Amino acid sequence: MAYGAQKPPAWYYIVAVLLTVWDAIGCYFCYMQFKLGAEAMGPATAYDRALYASMPGWYNVCYALAVGGATLGGICLLVRSAWAKPVFLVSLVAIVVQFGYLFATTDIIAHKGFAMVVPFPAFIVAVAVFALWFAGFAKRKGWIT
Repeated sequence: MAYGAQKPPAWYYIVAVLLTVWDAIGCYFCYMQFKLGAEAMGPATAYDRALYASMPGWYNVCYALAVGGATLGGICLLVRSAWAKPVFLVSLVAIVVQFGYLFATTDIIAHKGFAMVVPFPAFIVAVAVFALWFAGFAKRKGWIT
């Protein structure tokens, strides 16, 4: 366990716990998608089933890397390890690849509509960018080493 030279404020731990819980929830949904496929988010349409079936195998690996990496990054924050930043970076890259592939190579936006498809992935990217920034901020403050 690594400890920084500076003791972080209480709110640091609140943020670290919230990020870790958020990412652990992502791991749960990843597991459910592996287990249930297109039905993971409830009853799937024929379009959803065909879309999921058309995804390459690496897409699920990318999903697991995104949420697993982010969860590990949150744990790194909790134990005050500077590994948080590179792990969050790997997670963010996996998220961008995952959603970039989905939006660039499928007709999901045309089929379901921008407002139905894009906001939640955009929120996920925003949280990942925040986590990466927060790890860098914590490193600069000496809270993680």
